[in-house]
Amino acid sequence: MTGRRVTLYHAENCHLCERAIEVVQKARALRPFDLELVDIGGVTSLEAAYRELIPVIEIDGVSAFTYFVTVEGLLDRLEA
Repeated sequence: MTGRRVTLYHAENCHLCERAIEVVQKARALRPFDLELVDIGGVTSLEAAYRELIPVIEIDGVSAFTYFVTVEGLLDRLEA
């Protein structure tokens, strides 16, 4: 889409993850970007890396947010 790629690491039954997905989708409606949703459930390496931090949002492979994100914050980081 735009060359910017947002990756959101999440897991089932994670209310913070559900909220982060909603926020990312709202931001994407305002400023299109490529989005990858990665469910860490059952993937040992991803569980080890992200379980205590989810949701984790990366922009172009660089960690940008953990636990909490706002539409405005994400848009600001995408513009940086």
